[in-house]
Amino acid sequence: MFEVGEYVVCGSKGVCVVEKITTLDIAGVDKERQYYILKPKYQSGSTVYVPVDSPKDSLRRVIRREEAQKLIDAIPDTPLLSITNDKLTEQTYRECIKSGSCEEWVRVIKTVWRRKQERLQAGRKVTAVDAKYSHLAEESLYGELAVALELKPDEVGAYIAETIAGK
Repeated sequence: MFEVGEYVVCGSKGVCVVEKITTLDIAGVDKERQYYILKPKYQSGSTVYVPVDSPKDSLRRVIRREEAQKLIDAIPDTPLLSITNDKLTEQTYRECIKSGSCEEWVRVIKTVWRRKQERLQAGRKVTAVDAKYSHLAEESLYGELAVALELKPDEVGAYIAETIAGK
């Protein structure tokens, strides 16, 4: 069970803070069922309601500082995604994004970066699918790392680059 004030990752909403744990007084909703009332950290004006008894994979704690540092240190050795059929690229990216895993988000970002370099060298543009999922992966990863490392999301990319360059 999560506590009020705790940061959690909630699917496509990203990092949220647990604002309350309560029942809902809404018609058609079980009055006995408890819900987490979540406020997305990077999406103002939005509220998320998640049943306390929902499946374990719908919410998870934000990684700790030490875990974030280990993840960043491992980026050079993190393998790219294996995409053997270009028609399955978007499906592969989508599954990685939905996994809610920082490691999978890193794999998407690295894979797209490599594909982008190859395409640019061949005189071709970056695909819309690559651009879309790179953005989603960066947004998710940087949002979580920002909380774990006590940075702003727009500072995370430079922090990662400095950390990796210093190795």
